[in-house]
Amino acid sequence: MVQAVIFDWAGTTIDYGCFAPVAAFVEAFKNKDIAITVEEARIPMGLPKRDHIAEIFQMERVASIWQEKYGKLADEADIDNMYVDFETMLLSTLKEYATPIPGAIEVVEQLRVQHIKIGSTTGYTSGMMNIIVPEAERQGYAPDMLVTPDMVDAGRPYPWMCYLNAMRLGVYPMHEMVKVGDTVSDMREAINAGVWAVGVIKGGNELGMNEAEIAACPPDKLAEKMRTVRKRFEAAGAHYVIESIHQLPDVVNVINERLKQREYPIFGTQEGIAR
Repeated sequence: MVQAVIFDWAGTTIDYGCFAPVAAFVEAFKNKDIAITVEEARIPMGLPKRDHIAEIFQMERVASIWQEKYGKLADEADIDNMYVDFETMLLSTLKEYATPIPGAIEVVEQLRVQHIKIGSTTGYTSGMMNIIVPEAERQGYAPDMLVTPDMVDAGRPYPWMCYLNAMRLGVYPMHEMVKVGDTVSDMREAINAGVWAVGVIKGGNELGMNEAEIAACPPDKLAEKMRTVRKRFEAAGAHYVIESIHQLPDVVNVINERLKQREYPIFGTQEGIAR
């Protein structure tokens, strides 16, 4: 049976649409007279934030503009300086983005009724989470365990945060754990850790829309956007893809049935993706 579910934070359990880091990334680059798009800011989402900035610098368009303006490609010092600016901006606004996503608290309660432990991983640092955790808890969301990238040797897509969750929650084997997230990096983290990977579309970074935007979007256009996100998750190896967090308990029940049949998550498999 499933012993633990490891949730991502922004875009999965809090911050519907994952907007806090996006705004800070865009503004940090703007301060260096480099205009990046929201789409570019979202592509590496889920990685540790310094790694995220490094990935943006490696994008062909961004790298070209930076070289034209500064006469060289961005180096480690440039990444460090950008990260300092980004962190300053993010820390000033994080508290505003700690609201639980509708349904997340109720889903956690349902899982706990089944004696399932609740872990979590994130791309945020411990310092950032020191702002988010108390505010999320005040609003009703408090997982049993939090692991941040600075607590291990490397963040996503490496499996170390999932392993540390397993150790501290006392859960083994790994195939009795489920990782839930809203980014490609979350799926890769899960696959690398040997746990079940579940991607959530609505509320997440890959879709990148708030509730009002989703409600206002023409149904056919929204369906196409969601299909695109589903394909990204599938390509990253997700075992299941769900429309919203509300569907997670049903997926856990399905996984329990598969475990009873001794079916386990296979590294990189796309078998059993929920349609």
